[in-house]
Parts: sequence; structure tokens; C-alpha cells
Amino acid sequence: MRQRQKGITFIGWLFLLVPVAIVGYAAIRLTPVYLNYTKVARSLEQIAADNEGESQLNATAVRIALEKRFDIESINFPEVKQIEVGRDGQDWVLRANYEEVVPLFSNVSLLVKFDKRAVVK
Repeated sequence: MRQRQKGITFIGWLFLLVPVAIVGYAAIRLTPVYLNYTKVARSLEQIAADNEGESQLNATAVRIALEKRFDIESINFPEVKQIEVGRDGQDWVLRANYEEVVPLFSNVSLLVKFDKRAVVK
């Protein structure tokens, strides 16, 4: 009587575990980048909420408030001068549009693009 082999071979394990390991490593490398983005997005939203309805608002005041918020949150990238502050009709618009490159291994890197916009009414 013939017996059938059950289970997975070593080569089968390699085909399963190598892609899982690469994706896991990429997730570990990308986690700090996305945590930083959440801090940037939260800072922009808080600045927009704090200055809502302010009649004497100008770009300098917004940048100073943003710089203080970035210092509190320990945000080093992007810098405050990279945040666009401009008018859109009656509203002020804060926009963080930046890219971050994360080295993965050897000459392989991951490029992550962020574009966050907050409106001060």
C-alpha cells in the first residue's frame, strides 16, 4: 500500500516565509513614518480648530502657532517652513505636502507621499 506524504517541505516554507518576512520588515520600517504623519496631521487640525473664527489671523501668526505645536509634538520633518500657508477666499489653508524615503535593504527604498490639508474658517 502506498503512503501519501503530508505536510510542507523546507522549500515550501521558504516560499511562504520570505515574502511574509519582507512585508513585516517593511511594516516595521514604515511605522515611524506614519506615526510622524499622524502627529503632523493632528497638529494642522488643532491649529485650524484653535484659530477658527479669528478675525486678526495672518500667515505669520499661523506659522508661529504651528512652530510651537511642532515643538510640543517633537516633529522634525517636515519643517515649519515647508508647510504652505495661504488664502483660499476668506479661509486660510494649511497644507503639508511632502515625501519621505525609507531605505528597505541594499538599494531598495520605499517612497511615501503625504498630502494633508486643513482649513481655518
